[in-house]
Amino acid sequence: MRDGLRGLTTRGRSFLAAAVAAAISAGILGEKDLLRVAVLLAVLPLLAAIYVGRSRYKLACHRSLEPHRVPVGATARVVLRLQNMSRLPTGTLLLEDRLPYALGSRPRVVLERLGAHQASSVAYTVRADVRGRYEVGPLVVRMTDPFGLCELTRSFPSTDRLTVVPQVVPLPSVRLPGEYAGSGESRARSVAVHGEDDAATREYRRGDDLRRVHWKSTARTGELMVRREEQPWESRATVLLDTRAYGHQGDGPTASFEWAVSAAASIAVHLRQAGYKLRLVTGSGADVDATEGAGDGLLLDQLAEVRLDQRVEITTLVQHVRQRADGGLIIGLFGSLSTAEAELLAGLRANGATCVCFLLDSSTWLNLPTPARAEADQAHDTAALALLHSGWRVIGVDHGGRLPALWPQAGRGSQGFALRAALAETVSGGVR
Repeated sequence: MRDGLRGLTTRGRSFLAAAVAAAISAGILGEKDLLRVAVLLAVLPLLAAIYVGRSRYKLACHRSLEPHRVPVGATARVVLRLQNMSRLPTGTLLLEDRLPYALGSRPRVVLERLGAHQASSVAYTVRADVRGRYEVGPLVVRMTDPFGLCELTRSFPSTDRLTVVPQVVPLPSVRLPGEYAGSGESRARSVAVHGEDDAATREYRRGDDLRRVHWKSTARTGELMVRREEQPWESRATVLLDTRAYGHQGDGPTASFEWAVSAAASIAVHLRQAGYKLRLVTGSGADVDATEGAGDGLLLDQLAEVRLDQRVEITTLVQHVRQRADGGLIIGLFGSLSTAEAELLAGLRANGATCVCFLLDSSTWLNLPTPARAEADQAHDTAALALLHSGWRVIGVDHGGRLPALWPQAGRGSQGFALRAALAETVSGGVR
């Protein structure tokens, strides 16, 4: 009742003021009919307060997101289902769902009336142009009586989370070098050229299938021998994402870092669809092993929240990768590198892994004067040359570059870029 009285609208308070004025006038003039009007004016807002105050705890709300995970620039549909749990009908309901600024303005929906135990659903759409996880809700409901004399606000505590993941673009099929790593009871071996006599065998163990018995080897050794299991070749890849703040330029969705994040997501999803066992490592310390069926979701959720870090260095990234070196292909997405940082990445080639680098010239995301542009280009070419000397395949990325057009270079190397870097080295050597 107290909450209902606090929720009296301007109209309701005017009714009470009119009731008091009419009652005073009735006492002065001795008019009983005017006193009846005063009682009626006072009872109406009180009844409205009782009605709204009683119904405020008889509402149930359910929210659903369709879907819970969307790429940058896509829309998600939010469905609100509100049910009146009481036997009395409600008045007009104003629904307002609280949203973070990145998802747009707060939606407001009006429901005219909900009958006893009646439910109604409303929907709206949200869109985000920035990666991240966003809380949707809580829902705020403003309830009024049919005459608009009283209004109360109720907030439902439940919230839902919308995950906005990087944009994933389809990539052409490319045969990548150094993609296989073996596992199983036999290591890699040369293919036999003399037929079945050279098949790899081992001693019979209890429980082995008799169909695997190699009779020629058994006759030669005098012991029961069976064929080894064939080497199960696996396609393994590690995707590295450089999160150094000073390695990237630009702000917002058009920054060089956002290009790298989208590229990492696209490459990771493409390789997983091709059957790779994938590992994602970021400079901030994230290490995701996406081998299960839900691996795409794990990768995208991790990339949805990755941010630039002022404390990250190339040595940190190299250490994270080498903590669990499992062979296969290494694909790195790096911002601008110095020559010393490029030389540090040679440590990832210690086990003979094939390394492919998408080297972003982040200075092209800025409008630089001509002298500064020439200096930045020279620094970029020098870092690329250092990577090439350490055995990396280098693919240069400028502002406006499209990953589907650059991706085939990961399979055949980057001869054009290597030639340009080699020419730059030759020219610089001639000048000295």
